[in-house]
Amino acid sequence: MSDTRTITSKDASSSIKRCFAVKRPVFLWGPPGIGKSDLIQGIADENNDLVIDLRLGQMEPTDLRGIPFYNKDNGCMDWAPPIDLPNDELASNYDRVILFLDELTSGAPSVQAAAYQLVLNRKVGNYILPDNVVIVAAGNRESDKGVTYRMPTPLANRFVHLELKVDFDSWVDWAVVNKIHRDVVGYLTFAKGDLYDFDSKSSSRAFATPRSWTFVSELIDDKMNTNTMTNLIAGTVGEGLAIKFMAHRKFAQKMPNPTDILNGKVTGLEVREVSAMYSLVISMCYELKDALENKKVNNNDFHKMADNFFRFMIDNFEVELVVMGARVALTTYKLPLQPTKLKNFDEFHKKYGKYILNASE
Repeated sequence: MSDTRTITSKDASSSIKRCFAVKRPVFLWGPPGIGKSDLIQGIADENNDLVIDLRLGQMEPTDLRGIPFYNKDNGCMDWAPPIDLPNDELASNYDRVILFLDELTSGAPSVQAAAYQLVLNRKVGNYILPDNVVIVAAGNRESDKGVTYRMPTPLANRFVHLELKVDFDSWVDWAVVNKIHRDVVGYLTFAKGDLYDFDSKSSSRAFATPRSWTFVSELIDDKMNTNTMTNLIAGTVGEGLAIKFMAHRKFAQKMPNPTDILNGKVTGLEVREVSAMYSLVISMCYELKDALENKKVNNNDFHKMADNFFRFMIDNFEVELVVMGARVALTTYKLPLQPTKLKNFDEFHKKYGKYILNASE
């Protein structure tokens, strides 16, 4: 599929929503760890949809078709429907239910055959999909070194096929919304190429993907000794990236407390290591959002914190860092800032407004 058009997860999202609107099944292709499941869950979260995630690589045909039993009422063999598929009662509680057939290409041919009937006819055996259920499937390509079976042509022809590619801008929007650790976001914003280094020809068991960087975010613990953390991160994204990331963290820990900056207690920087400054920007954005969402401050104090945020960026950061901070705060988080309550906003907008508009397009 090397000649297939590839798209970012952000572009895929709008395509998937259109397919859902007309009940056209979608198939998402892409290498491991790229975020296919997170993309579907994100779409569901926007509308409070229910996602039913079935891993076909771990299923038998009867898991989809159900099992036969003797029906004493009519003296015939009947079929007990599978419990994992949504029934009418469950589906009636939601405007939309997303049936996610993950790992479809890892499913044995007999499992794919059962899925074929479900995708083609919206039924399998005696089971019929409720009207508000939409179908999306996903799988790795044959070139990705995973366990895959070639999809039958009749089944393939029933899907709209979208092949995803790794895109940093799409990932960072997702990462800041989902509170991926500030050091992970800061490091990868500085070293974007390290977001993904999967090579199907490599024998390495640990490699960097959006998924494995999420694992790194979860593993970080400031109380853990450096050697243990390095071992864990090396086992997640590989030794080379682990060493680079830990060097980044050493500088990031020397940065001022973001809360002190937002409260106006700190106005300057002593350490000016670039990757660590990215982490600091993300930390300030996280703190602003947390203060607002958890009502830690009143509206006036929140705007004082935001004003200190802009002042600090104006005085200490280059354009790229300022634009990133403003983009996260204003575009990704959509913080409800009132310019009239920000004494530094006019200066900020005059210096950086055009760059932020371009970055948001």
